[in-house]
Amino acid sequence: MENLLSIITFMPLIGALVLAVFLRGDDAAAQANAKWVALITTSATFLVSIFLIAGFDPSDTGFQFVEERSWLMGLEYKMGVDGISVLFVMLTTFLMPLTIAACWDVKLRVKEYMIAFLLLETLMIGVFTALDLVLFYLFFEAGLIPMFLIIGIWGGKNRIYAAFKFFLYTFLGSVLMLVAMIAMYMDAGTTDMVALLNHEFSAGPVSVLGWQIAGGMQTLLWLAFFASFAVKMPMWPVHTWLPDAHVQAPTAGSVVLAAILLKMGGYGFLRFSLPMFPVASDLLAPLVLWMSAIAIVYTSLVALAQSDMKKLIAYSSVAHMGYVTMGIFAANQQGIDGAIFQMLSHGFVSGALFLCVGVIYDRMHTREIEAYGGLVNRMPAYALIFMLFTMANVGLPGTSGFIGEFLTLVGVFQANTWVAAVATTGVILSAAYALWLYRRVVFGDLIKESLRSISDMTTRERAIFAPLVAMTLLLGVYPSLVTDIIGPSVEHLISTTQTAAQHSAAAATLAQH
Repeated sequence: MENLLSIITFMPLIGALVLAVFLRGDDAAAQANAKWVALITTSATFLVSIFLIAGFDPSDTGFQFVEERSWLMGLEYKMGVDGISVLFVMLTTFLMPLTIAACWDVKLRVKEYMIAFLLLETLMIGVFTALDLVLFYLFFEAGLIPMFLIIGIWGGKNRIYAAFKFFLYTFLGSVLMLVAMIAMYMDAGTTDMVALLNHEFSAGPVSVLGWQIAGGMQTLLWLAFFASFAVKMPMWPVHTWLPDAHVQAPTAGSVVLAAILLKMGGYGFLRFSLPMFPVASDLLAPLVLWMSAIAIVYTSLVALAQSDMKKLIAYSSVAHMGYVTMGIFAANQQGIDGAIFQMLSHGFVSGALFLCVGVIYDRMHTREIEAYGGLVNRMPAYALIFMLFTMANVGLPGTSGFIGEFLTLVGVFQANTWVAAVATTGVILSAAYALWLYRRVVFGDLIKESLRSISDMTTRERAIFAPLVAMTLLLGVYPSLVTDIIGPSVEHLISTTQTAAQHSAAAATLAQH
């Protein structure tokens, strides 16, 4: 189908425009119509994206479904997907209808709420499909705005603080990325990301303020991109905005933030850092590996000390993203396969965990762990689903969480045995905080009077969880569903990165002589 990527990318935007232009009033009927328009639009986007995965050829390591046309002042509108990005597009379109269904009880400014989510979907898909630096940057940055509004308008008591902290952290990181993109254009004469993948940036040492920088221009560009993607992931120590954002965000906002927005950082490392700056990636890989290992252990210990359920799961997300960055910079097949698998798995599992918190928050209006206990007596279906996703978060064999962690650790073990050893302790710690949370909320006697009338999950809530349960178990027992698609593209990425690193290193050595 011609222009398939543009159709998938901009369908949610058309839905948002329909809501903005044609829907009037704020009565119950108008609110219901807004929700239905958003649900139908996101569902239609997912159905159209099935054509994308059905027509995708995993054995072709280049970009497919490429669209290219002149756009603005000589800039190119260019889109395409490869084995790495196509599954992130599918993850986004799969989760958005579930997210819309999860916020069916929203009463405040419903039309604007739905418009914000539809805009966010277009911008997130755009990040994964853009093949031009300017286009990528516009999608990447613009995604901050709807999420800022979702947290700032529909969030909790400290929503303004959390929204501004989220915005400033991620925006400041991205300013450095913009500077790097301008430098890349000045050096290569193009903003075409495919052309830039084949362009060799200088790796000869340069002097900056009297300091000799090994890896030269590549290192400087790598650091600028790293500043943006590390905040987006988020990596330790620039992770502090995430727990605040999660705690204050509404349930649907937390789901999108954890399941999709965080993945843009990992995707950026795979699309820019490794292939475009291979010498710098090789030089700085030990730093990233140790930062990731520290993140896994530190944030797991911090999670153990939390009294708020959302905050605990937020710190768990930071720990799991540590496995992702480790796998990427291990720069081998198992490591990168595992990192991508972990990102996709985390999308289903963490999204489901935040929905689990939302289910009981909607009933009790508190996220404090102390307020619960013995829910299995009143909510057996909820207890079962919460247990499944708790186990997937821990990495139980048979769930998708196990495959991602196992592959990543195998890859990292080949790159650095000590980092792998430290990171493996995170598996034990994740079991500690996840099972501790589950025991205190679900098991025990139902002694709190306020919980005696709590009701089990509704049909709508069960329907939302059903696809997430299915994907978590399917990927756990049939991982080649993902690895067959990403494998050839990852193999191509590794071989081109290694070749480019050797060329750049040889050129730098010649320049020194």
